[in-house]
Amino acid sequence: MCTAKRKFMFNFVYYPISGILWVWHYLFLEMAGMAAGFSWTLSIVFLVFTIRALLYRPTAAQMRLSMRMQQLRPQFDALKKRYGKDRQRYAMEVQKLQKEHGINPLAGCLPVLVQAFAFLGIFHVLRSFNRTGAGFGQLSMSAELNANTPNYLFSVDHVQSFLSAQLFGSPLGAAAVGPLSAPDAFAVLGVTPAAPAVAALAMVLGVAAAIVTHVNARTSIARQTPETAASPQSIIMNRLMLWAFPLGALIAAPFMPVAVLVYLVSNNAWTYGQQRFVYRR
Repeated sequence: MCTAKRKFMFNFVYYPISGILWVWHYLFLEMAGMAAGFSWTLSIVFLVFTIRALLYRPTAAQMRLSMRMQQLRPQFDALKKRYGKDRQRYAMEVQKLQKEHGINPLAGCLPVLVQAFAFLGIFHVLRSFNRTGAGFGQLSMSAELNANTPNYLFSVDHVQSFLSAQLFGSPLGAAAVGPLSAPDAFAVLGVTPAAPAVAALAMVLGVAAAIVTHVNARTSIARQTPETAASPQSIIMNRLMLWAFPLGALIAAPFMPVAVLVYLVSNNAWTYGQQRFVYRR
C-alpha cells in the first residue's frame, strides 16, 4: 500500500518522462525504421539529453554560483576569523557580502532538487518495464502479468517490445546479477538472454560510467581555488568524487538493468560536455 502511494505521489514526474521517451521511441522506430534494440537504446539516450537540455539553465546557474562562492571563500574565511565568536554578527556580515555580490544560496538548492526528481523518475520508468523482481521497490509480478501490464504511457505492446529488445544480445530490461537477471520475464516472449552477453555488456557500460564519472570529478576539482581544495571538507569530498563514486558505479553495474546503465553513461557524458562548455564561457 505504501509503495503504491509513493508511486502515485510521483506520477507528476513519471508520466512526463514516459511521454518524452515515447516520442523518441516513435521517431526512431516508426519514422526511422530502426531495429527495436537500437531504437529503444537511442530513445533512452535522447530522453536523458532532452531532460538535461531542459535543465541546462538552472544547472549552469548553479555551477556559476558555486564558482562565485569559491572566489569569495577568502573573504568568508576573513569574516569567520574576525567575527567567529559572535555568530549573529558573523551571519549578518556573510549575508551582507552575499548581497553585495548578488549571491542567493537558496537558488542553488532548486536545480539540485529538480535534477534529483528527474533522474529518479528516469530510473524508475526504465526499471518498471521489468517488474518481475522481488525485494525493495519491486512488484514481484509474474512474467505473464508483467508482459501484459502497461507501464505509465506505454501500452502492453510497448512493454513487450521493450522486453524483446536486445542490445548486443542482451535484453535492455535484464541485469547481470540479482532478481532482474531471471530469464522468465523474457522467455515468455520467446527471448532467451545469454548470461555471458548480459554480464559482458554490464561490465563495459559500468566501466564506461566509472571512467566518465572520474573524469567529470577531475574537471570539477581542477576548477577549485587552492584555498577551497585545501580545506578538510573539500579534501574528503574530492576523494569521494574521484574514487568512491566511480567505484560505486562499477560495483552497482551488474545489479542494474542494461537500460539504466545506458542512462547512466548518457547522463555522465552530457555532464562532461556541459562542464567544459560552461567553464569555457
